[in-house]
Amino acid sequence: MGSYVIRRLGQMVVVLFGATVVLFACLFVLPGDPVGSLGGDKARDPAVVAELRERYGLNDPLPVQYGNFVKNLAKGDLGEDYTQRRPVTEILAPKLTNTAKLAVAAIVIDIAIGLLAGMIAALFRYSFWDVLITLLTTMAVGFPSFVIGLVLLSTFSVKLAWFPVIADGSFQSMILPAFTLAILDAALVARLMRGTMLEVLKADYVKTAVAKGLPRRTVLFKHVMRNSIIPVVTYLGISFGSLLGGALITEAIFNWDGIGLALVLAIQQQNNPIIIGVVSFGVAVFVVLNLIVDLLYAVLDPRIRLA
Repeated sequence: MGSYVIRRLGQMVVVLFGATVVLFACLFVLPGDPVGSLGGDKARDPAVVAELRERYGLNDPLPVQYGNFVKNLAKGDLGEDYTQRRPVTEILAPKLTNTAKLAVAAIVIDIAIGLLAGMIAALFRYSFWDVLITLLTTMAVGFPSFVIGLVLLSTFSVKLAWFPVIADGSFQSMILPAFTLAILDAALVARLMRGTMLEVLKADYVKTAVAKGLPRRTVLFKHVMRNSIIPVVTYLGISFGSLLGGALITEAIFNWDGIGLALVLAIQQQNNPIIIGVVSFGVAVFVVLNLIVDLLYAVLDPRIRLA
């Protein structure tokens, strides 16, 4: 197990290196000057622009810029924001906290609704509840998240005034964006759980457990649930990584001050340090969560070996 973890951590370094190289290359070929529009009219003065480019090392060749980034990253330094002239880590820290709150709330809703709906649909196959859950999940999958967000915002914030129109970081303002993120994933989790449980219920070891006279609850939770949930864990791990990486559209719709909204604004301003910081964090989160999911496989199903 230890060697497996070390090997996967080594892969994480390689993936992060590759992602930042590609990102640096893409930002280098984009048109425009990232410091050309800073500070209003003063920044358009050639002397001011030249000073800013020198300050942020933008006159250096791309390999030199990347080398400086890697050296600073090893120290936990993501550079300085072009617009606010503050460290990127200082800017992103509170935004990351806000995004993490939203991601945790959304994933809890995914698990509570998705798993329960999938279990009900599988256990009562072809019943009214199965048909209803299949219909609702199909509709949910068919709607883009920005449509769901706008409908929820218009209905519950603008018309009914139950929730704030502009998010202020409170629990009440987090409910609508969390549901916006969770609806699609909960529908997919329910469909995945239903399909997996139907397959497991047909398995020989389940039939054997029932034939031995084991209580229905024991068969359901010890045999069926434990084996059905493995692919769901995979999906939830990937989904949670996406949410922690910033839900760009949802955070923009509800003005939620997370790293997704920060990335949108940074792209508009060509604020490269913020872009690189957010993307690098997103890649690292994905790799770490994939490792955690793989380790959970061995816990949920001892037949799986990670050697």
